[in-house]
Amino acid sequence: MKTRLVSFVFSMAVFVSAFLLFQIQPLISKSILPWFGGTPNVWTTCLLFFQSVLFGGYVYAHLLTQKLTPKWQAIVHSALLLVAIILIGIVPDESWKPTGAEPPVFRILCVLMASVGLPYFVLSTTGPLLQAWFGNTFPGKSPYRLYSLSNTGSLLALISFPFVFEPMVATSELSNWWMLGFLLLATLCCICGWLAAFANPTQHNEAQLAVVEEPESTLTGGNAWQWFGLSMTASVLLLATTNQVCQDVAVIPFLWVVPLSLYLLTFILCFDSDRWYSRLQYGLFGAFSIVLVTFVMFDSAGTSLTLQLVVYFGALFVCCMVCHGELAALKPEPQRLTAFYLTMSAGGAAGGIFVAVIAPLIFPLFLEMHLALAVCAALTVGVYLNANGRREEQDQMPVWGHLGAIGAVISLLMSLQSNASATIRDAKEVQRNFYGVLKIEEQQDLDPAKNRRKLLHGRILHGVQFMALTKSHIPTTYYGVDSGIGRVINVLRERTDPLKVGVVGLGVGTLATYGEPEDVIRFYEINDSVVQLAQEYFSFIKDSKATTEMVLGDARLMMEREEAQAYDLLVLDAFSGDSVPAHLLTKEVMHVYQRHLKTNGVLAIHISNLHFDLRPVAAALVEDAGLHFTIARGVGDAETAQVSNLWLLASKDDATLQHPSLLELAKPAPENRVLWTDDFSDLFSVLK
Repeated sequence: MKTRLVSFVFSMAVFVSAFLLFQIQPLISKSILPWFGGTPNVWTTCLLFFQSVLFGGYVYAHLLTQKLTPKWQAIVHSALLLVAIILIGIVPDESWKPTGAEPPVFRILCVLMASVGLPYFVLSTTGPLLQAWFGNTFPGKSPYRLYSLSNTGSLLALISFPFVFEPMVATSELSNWWMLGFLLLATLCCICGWLAAFANPTQHNEAQLAVVEEPESTLTGGNAWQWFGLSMTASVLLLATTNQVCQDVAVIPFLWVVPLSLYLLTFILCFDSDRWYSRLQYGLFGAFSIVLVTFVMFDSAGTSLTLQLVVYFGALFVCCMVCHGELAALKPEPQRLTAFYLTMSAGGAAGGIFVAVIAPLIFPLFLEMHLALAVCAALTVGVYLNANGRREEQDQMPVWGHLGAIGAVISLLMSLQSNASATIRDAKEVQRNFYGVLKIEEQQDLDPAKNRRKLLHGRILHGVQFMALTKSHIPTTYYGVDSGIGRVINVLRERTDPLKVGVVGLGVGTLATYGEPEDVIRFYEINDSVVQLAQEYFSFIKDSKATTEMVLGDARLMMEREEAQAYDLLVLDAFSGDSVPAHLLTKEVMHVYQRHLKTNGVLAIHISNLHFDLRPVAAALVEDAGLHFTIARGVGDAETAQVSNLWLLASKDDATLQHPSLLELAKPAPENRVLWTDDFSDLFSVLK
């Protein structure tokens, strides 16, 4: 009975530790996401931090168990837990908000270190440390089942965050619950440490003798590099897939959690039992899934959102099963588990460093996905051929099958290389930074007057301008004279002249073409590369008759800090892409917008979007603020490069919105309302 109780305490400590470890990741990441423009690289950088601190925690656990006696291990770790409790604080202080001038990656790492660095480090040490203590307390029992239990706790934490905690509990309240959980964990860890320290000395002697009598350790240089390489491959694929999906869909916790959950699930299955992983089957499935991902990457615009997610996540699961299945097959005896975990965590951290830091410096595009697919293709085919070679001779694949598999990998690699090369070759300029990949492309026509230049962010169109001087002043895409924004500018000019206009999201500066002498148009843009390309390759800003001003940084943070601007018109134009910065559409930020608007000013929200119906969100936002609104739909026109567009126009002055030119474009208001706040924002509720 006593043995069962002690075993239960260890199991509880491992489970709670893993749950807290992976609950804090989306919690803190979501808290700081609005500070850095809602870009997918915020999550990638957070994962880099988590993986690096995890490695540090494993180093600590390894050194503690190798250099100190069980009694001193308990003393040192209890002291560390006490310090962590005294200094604990989860939600970062407002003083850590960026100014817009500092490097975002470095700033994010500093914010995370200051807010959750020590608690996360302590949690990172708990898994391997408790398993080592378990081995001391119960010599002869394998601790690897605790590793599976740890991953189960991690998986439950990730799944519960977007489906249970995020929609039901405010972020501030959830952080308080998390701190209570940390207190429980500290208590359990101290109990486990002292149980291991005062375990029967005879058991320790027997355990030591077992180590001496063990055959030579499997910890060889070759094994260590295999552990490292397989862990790094899986980590790179996880981060590259998350980046790819968030770039094309949305930066929301659900799309952080699903790939990380699948990644952990493969750990659980592979380390729980050998029966879950078949080299032959997963080698074959892996190669097939990579082919499907390649096709989706080549035609993402023509592939439905659901199918993209299924293909990307399916390939991630299968390839991680291969990596972690091979890793589990190479695991050493329990006495070497801290070195094993240490090497695995080093590989995971190296993958995070590569994707978050190195890849943006050396790759002009998101080529880390291409690289991860290439490595996984070679790995899955190699695993399949290896498994096939171990079968009975009559069941083996013939030589031509081997050659075909190798040829398929080579063809896949050539296709990926060709895709990347074509993207770079067809662009006049390509730039990549923390906020994504920007491309300048030129479209030639038989009629020179129709030649045009466009700016793309990933595959999202940010603006178009005719290259002919006679047409370069024409407002294009979503901003034509017959669009909602074009008409409301003309309506405002009838009552007010000159105009002061604020624009959130520069694009190529198309709205500057509406400027008249004495007008002031103030652009807010977080990406300095967008500013550079808009001014270098497009003439909307340069040729504008208005005075144009540029504010570099996240629009919400910049507007919170500056004096009231008294805008006649405030334009929110950051939502046409699939990656929606939800922090710009919450109840709290609406107070900021109203402070900068004149009493009868107009708020114009561009809600054209391929995957999300933002009408219920925008309508709820302005109604909650006491504004009247109308929804205006503009139609496309190929001759002037206009595309169909949807604008929500809101104002306290209903007479402005009832102008005949706006009523011509008016569409019915949505039946439902979805009010977002900084604590609650659910994109899936408005998924088309």
